[in-house]
Amino acid sequence: MSAVAQNPGEGTGGSWVKWLVVTVVLATIAFLASPNGPLGGFWRPSPDFPQPTADQLPWFVLLNVAESLAFGFGIAYLFFGYPLIRNVLPASKNLTLAAHLSIAWLLFSWWPHDSLHVANGLNMTGLLAIEYGFHVTLMVAGVIVACFVLALVRQRAA
Repeated sequence: MSAVAQNPGEGTGGSWVKWLVVTVVLATIAFLASPNGPLGGFWRPSPDFPQPTADQLPWFVLLNVAESLAFGFGIAYLFFGYPLIRNVLPASKNLTLAAHLSIAWLLFSWWPHDSLHVANGLNMTGLLAIEYGFHVTLMVAGVIVACFVLALVRQRAA
């Protein structure tokens, strides 16, 4: 495996610090812009969305923190990760780009997904749109990443 593949900070034209800065800044913005956050007015919780109990609330906050961090890292990966994935495998340009975008989507899609659930409430038409828009695209992204990994395995076996 190349040195580029071993250290995400190398080969990206900078250091891991820029990854960390983008991740933390965007995670903070995402957290604050969540439906219950002070900047989340554009997708406030639906009135028919069930309210968590006092025991459940910390778990939902922790989940939102995790989703916000994944969102921030996913965007950092989108900005800085392509040189890494491009250098891991001399796959076709299309498969490499698709894998890069898929990995980013697998990371950053959780925060808007759950936020839309909260804003949508119990509207079943909206729920179907959210589920198809996120779940199906996540499935496709998983298949693309699997194809990329299989290409890597085939290359290493050759």
